[in-house]
Amino acid sequence: MPKVRTTPLSRRGLLAAGGAVGLGAVLAACGDSDSKDSGSGSGSSAEKSGPWTFKDDRGQTAKAAKVPKNIVAFTGVAAALHDYGIEVKGVFGPTKTKDGKADVQAGDLDVSKVEILGNVWGEFNVEKYAALDPELLVTAMWEKDALWYVPDESKDKILKLAPSVALWAAQTTVPKAIQRHEDLAASLGADVKAAAVTDAKARFEKAAARLRAAAKSKPNIKVMIGSASQDLFYVSLAKMSADTLYFQELGVKFVEPKVNAAGFFEELSWENVDKYDADIIMMDNRSSALQPDALTSKPTWAQLPAVKAGQVIPRTTEPIYSYDKCAPILEDLAKAIEDAKKVS
Repeated sequence: MPKVRTTPLSRRGLLAAGGAVGLGAVLAACGDSDSKDSGSGSGSSAEKSGPWTFKDDRGQTAKAAKVPKNIVAFTGVAAALHDYGIEVKGVFGPTKTKDGKADVQAGDLDVSKVEILGNVWGEFNVEKYAALDPELLVTAMWEKDALWYVPDESKDKILKLAPSVALWAAQTTVPKAIQRHEDLAASLGADVKAAAVTDAKARFEKAAARLRAAAKSKPNIKVMIGSASQDLFYVSLAKMSADTLYFQELGVKFVEPKVNAAGFFEELSWENVDKYDADIIMMDNRSSALQPDALTSKPTWAQLPAVKAGQVIPRTTEPIYSYDKCAPILEDLAKAIEDAKKVS
């Protein structure tokens, strides 16, 4: 699990640590919620010369004399841009695992061909960033005006080097988040009418319809959203995250934990991990969280009905916001519900 280099642990740090905020929800209530009207790009695939502007989800407008080419982005955002045909020069955030393989958040990025400025929370090599002659910095935003994985202590230096764009990863739903990433890609020259994009969108819409039908056909199936650390198990409130809020809109029923004072998740000791009845458990798939195969030594975990029934599935806690990457997420949850037995 990445070490968060803030003392005491910051709220964004809790989210980055994975296990502490399974849903990525801790900051969903911060700031303005009007993300649907928070900006749009002025460029398109046909507009590749001349001034470039893009209004991001902070309400700030990034400007450049021409369409940026030397782009540096948070790994997950870079992966989404890649799916639209926009490549980046550098990335920051979880990119490689300890064995050198691509992190789950890297998607289809060729991680051997990008400059990695930092791989864990708190790391961002400003000198390497400057050497890339950056024309645009892009990242996610979990709380208003906070740039995901851009360290607060070096933020001012970083932001002086290039315009920046932040896109909501909270206070939104999956379709809205995809649209904003597509808006940005289009402004950078992507052909969002390309067959690969339109085919992926059709697949996404079909998957959404399948998930809605699955949830309707099995209204008694209840899903718990979990994230594991060595000492605690976190049960998160579905409405506080873009993916699970959207699943709720499609009819999926979730466990509703008795959240702590912050209002987003409940911490359970492993002795009390059976507090809630659930037929399916969705587990945080990030490399920062313990995965189910690492929990076999915990007897209370092994005795959970969903675990005994083999009804534990991964949860993509930080989705890559392209139709190509989000469609399988819907399909997998739909299949899990279709196949699920009532065990709680």
